[in-house]
Amino acid sequence: MAKIVGMEVLDVRFPTSRELDGSDAMNPDPDYSAAYVVLHTDGGPDGYGLAFTIGRGNDVQAAAIRALEPHVVGRDVPTDAAALGDLSRALVGDSQLRWLGPEKGVAHMAIGAVVNAAWDLAARIAGLPVWRFAAEMSPEDLVSLVDFRYLSDALTEQEALDILRAAEPGRAERIAKIERDGYRAYSTSPGWLGYSDAKLVRLAEQAVADGFEMIKLKVGGNLEDDVRRMKLARETVGPDIRVAVDANQRWDVSTAITWMTALAPYDPYWIEEPTSPDDVLGHAAIAKALAPIRVATGEHVQNRVVFKQLLQAGAISVLQLDAARVGGFNENLAILLLAAKFGVPVCPHAGGVGLCELVRHLSMFDFVAVSGSDTDRSIEWVDHLHEHFTDPAAVVDGRYVAPSAPGFSARMHDATLRRFTFPDGPEWTETNQ
Repeated sequence: MAKIVGMEVLDVRFPTSRELDGSDAMNPDPDYSAAYVVLHTDGGPDGYGLAFTIGRGNDVQAAAIRALEPHVVGRDVPTDAAALGDLSRALVGDSQLRWLGPEKGVAHMAIGAVVNAAWDLAARIAGLPVWRFAAEMSPEDLVSLVDFRYLSDALTEQEALDILRAAEPGRAERIAKIERDGYRAYSTSPGWLGYSDAKLVRLAEQAVADGFEMIKLKVGGNLEDDVRRMKLARETVGPDIRVAVDANQRWDVSTAITWMTALAPYDPYWIEEPTSPDDVLGHAAIAKALAPIRVATGEHVQNRVVFKQLLQAGAISVLQLDAARVGGFNENLAILLLAAKFGVPVCPHAGGVGLCELVRHLSMFDFVAVSGSDTDRSIEWVDHLHEHFTDPAAVVDGRYVAPSAPGFSARMHDATLRRFTFPDGPEWTETNQ
């Protein structure tokens, strides 16, 4: 049996702050970064994963991943649900590392990077992209991957099985549809807060021409500016294109309600992260006050338990899971099942390096094997940094193209790693001279 014989971790950073790509009210100067992990095997192939950050602190995230090495190196290479479930439980259940969470923050994101790298490895061995590798598992195998602790008051193992079994008929047809038509995308590229009005208008026009049915604007810096920008965006795209807005946790509850009331005449489709991602009751209050404007949250929700509470409280009408925030594919499966139970559409967060590459697998798997639906569902598209990946995400006519290469699409080019590894890569040493 092939073994995992080494775990390599790199601090990889891209200087996106130079052009204000990714800028928002809470993060005005991000450098999109990845704590990048490679699981080396003695028989090939290797497995690749990452945790996304925005610059300073990426070294801390990388150190947290390295701390998991004793649980990983020496293991048999995972090839099935049983092995992937065992690895996840071993990492999440470490009796001492749990004190750093439990199941939240840097430690939990480290687990997610390693778990996703293991899925990448298993899918490479199977010769399938992760979305198909998982979609071809039985409902029983999929349920075995989920940790139902703290969930059973909202989702039982039997209910999860029932959801997955109900989605079994038509799997083949939905796989064919995904491979033929792809999956709906929406564009955040026009809306970064640091962009000029002229650039917003130009990129919004381009998004519509490229087939996107929704764009998203960052808000929360200045109300007068946001009203002007929202008016410009609506006039540019017309009444039939959805315009979502994202405050990136900027507001208190009352401020969120006041601010969004001022933007309401321009028909915002959703308000994303209107307040702290931990404030379940705050989100519920905002949702009640602003209806029918939808409330969307998830990119900073730290585990399945908070998602459970948001759904139980009716606090969100759009669930935005993140491929690299929680404990990897296994926990995101639990979150997809919760969303299916509560009938809430999933529109993943993908505003960061590698996230578009990863989350397309989760949405396509959800459509095929969990919810069986793509109604009111779309994946965020940010047109940055895809050229650094060996299996880059691509959008054609406003739809993600289904990945066909084996794995989870997280592998970066060797040349990228050499150039952008921090602090010794040429991108950083040459700039600082």
